Amino acid sequence: MLCSARIARYRRFFDAQGLVAGHEGHNIAVTGLTKNQKAQGEETMKRLLLTATLLLASTSVQAQLASKITHYDVKKTATLKAVHDGAGTMNFGPLMTDKTLSTNFIFLHRGVLHPGGGIGQHFHNHCEEMFVVFDDQAEFTVNGRTSLLKGTVGAPNRMGSSHAIYNSTDHDVEWMNINVGTSKVYDAFNLGDDRVGAPKDAIPQFVTMHLEKSLLKPARDGGKVQRRRALSPSVFFTPWAYVDHELIQPGGDTGTTALADLSEAYYVISGEGSVTVNGETVAIRKGDAIPVDLGQAKSFKAGAAPLELMIIGVAKDQKTKDAFAANPANENAEPLLAVLNKPR
Repeated sequence: MLCSARIARYRRFFDAQGLVAGHEGHNIAVTGLTKNQKAQGEETMKRLLLTATLLLASTSVQAQLASKITHYDVKKTATLKAVHDGAGTMNFGPLMTDKTLSTNFIFLHRGVLHPGGGIGQHFHNHCEEMFVVFDDQAEFTVNGRTSLLKGTVGAPNRMGSSHAIYNSTDHDVEWMNINVGTSKVYDAFNLGDDRVGAPKDAIPQFVTMHLEKSLLKPARDGGKVQRRRALSPSVFFTPWAYVDHELIQPGGDTGTTALADLSEAYYVISGEGSVTVNGETVAIRKGDAIPVDLGQAKSFKAGAAPLELMIIGVAKDQKTKDAFAANPANENAEPLLAVLNKPR
């Protein structure tokens, strides 16, 4: 809608030209001129109004994209105690909610686990969740088995399982939580177990995710982009389809792609650059979360520093996810099968 201030400016413009213009809905009335001058004045007014409307619409779309990109700032998060009956305290808040994407992506939370703080063991029966820590360590529990994980790591808690996390260090640990469901409804059942002092397995007895740059490989289209599927579709029971790790070298870009049946949530682990969604470009930096919904065309470009991204893909429904998982190209290949199936 054209704002009243701009309409007023156009009125003043026409007044300065000796015209008296009235704006009644979409009708333009001009008086005090010959018939030909009136027609010319009306046409000019309409063109100016249309131009202004298009400019405002373009600005509004860009502002809309920028408003959807959220930035992590621990100072703006809430301090919470005994989360799911866990130990100590932590700070966190939402970067994305169930309203962010049209798929069954429920939330992306970001925060810190304070020393001696954690999240108690709890079940999810209709959704899946994954805790992640960034370049640090924490005690992860899945289904009653606990291991100390180090680095930028995560442990997906598949539907029908329980999980927990605990910070046994003497400093804050940067933490993330991602949740995807069979619907938009979140569920949890607390066990009243904070896992403090739990016995630990040297080798984790559950699925883990490691985002290590050394594991990245050149993307299919080459260039300055490296990518790796950190978690494949077979890991998840819900429409959650994958977690990818991507690194774009300075000046590099991903090219433009669109996924009709998949939404994606991007998180900037490090670096800075820009994102373009449906033709609108916004600068991004470490700590930003960028939603890309079904069918939206997107591209990412690195700035002066490498742009490192974590990408969470969610299918539009379970049928689409199952079809995605049935395509071998979307799964991490198992080298054992290649060896066994090699002709002899």
